[in-house]
Amino acid sequence: MTNNKKTHREKIVIRASAISIIANFILVGFKALVGFMSNSIAIITDAINNLSDALSSIITVIGTKLAGKAPDRKHPYGYGRIEYMTAFIVSAIVLYAGATALVESVKKIITPESPDYTPTTLIVLTAGIIIKFALGLYVKRIGKSIHSDSLVASGADAFNDAVLSISVLASAIIYMVFNIDLEAYISALVSFFIIKTGIELIKDSVNNILSTRVESSLSRNIKKEIAKDPDVEGVFDLILTDYGPDKYLGSVHIEVLDTLTVANIDKISRRITKSIIEKYGVILHTVGIYSINTKDNKAINTRKDIEDIVFSHQGILQMHGFYMDDSDKTISFDIIIDFAIPNREELYQHIYDEVQSKYKDYALNITLDLDAND
Repeated sequence: MTNNKKTHREKIVIRASAISIIANFILVGFKALVGFMSNSIAIITDAINNLSDALSSIITVIGTKLAGKAPDRKHPYGYGRIEYMTAFIVSAIVLYAGATALVESVKKIITPESPDYTPTTLIVLTAGIIIKFALGLYVKRIGKSIHSDSLVASGADAFNDAVLSISVLASAIIYMVFNIDLEAYISALVSFFIIKTGIELIKDSVNNILSTRVESSLSRNIKKEIAKDPDVEGVFDLILTDYGPDKYLGSVHIEVLDTLTVANIDKISRRITKSIIEKYGVILHTVGIYSINTKDNKAINTRKDIEDIVFSHQGILQMHGFYMDDSDKTISFDIIIDFAIPNREELYQHIYDEVQSKYKDYALNITLDLDAND
């Protein structure tokens, strides 16, 4: 991502967060006032929940500013992943808000207190619902458009708050019309929903921090783009690691004919690196080479024979990078075994032993590869 794009993205996040902070502080003031005046623990809890949203937005702004810091000697890949950490904090605040609402609801169920709702109460709650829904739509849409997990989490939290406020409004209307106090029970039910959302958001944040499988469409498109090069016979082992939203570094292996010179390969590597960074913004720091035997019929036949052995086993997704050097008596290739296979190492060893038993005079270099981005 270029500096201009990063600056633009940072401005968008800060603007959306600032709007959220202002809106939530306004809601906190009005709801707290109405809550104390009407003796409604549900409205007071709702105000506390809005306060947590304001704090979440402040944390998002701080995280975005820190994530935008330029790379330095200690952090050569930048600080982009800080944004994932702030998303985790926001998610934890959502979970805490849900747990707090549940505790307060249970207290109200055990020791009920009669609220004193007024038309003003209904107006404030209705306005709060409208503001929260609008805020949730806006923040979540912006978050998805710029791939900001923190904003998406904040947007989801705003929707949850609107649902919670609806339950409070419904219980207030029911109490005013039928004199039945349900606000504590409804708040408890919605609290479970908020807690569930908080847990899901935390899982997403942890997955981003741990770096999970990259979106398959991106990896497929990159491999297709590389395969367009007329000198590339195959594309394998694409590994992409994200160092923040839309910031990927990666490596890939390509198969080329063994008739190419080092100068030819250097040109291919530079072409690939240039096209991928221009089209996808991904920096391929390594383009590894697999050489394909073209001059040795024995090697070509051996490859076919070993492919038959390898693919006779269930769970084999791919075999690539085959090269046979008869002068050194070495055979090298990679295999990818499905993660669904319970004991991948055992299957790998079985294949190794089977190939070795047939080609006793050769040293085998079989790599158990990972299906990381295919």
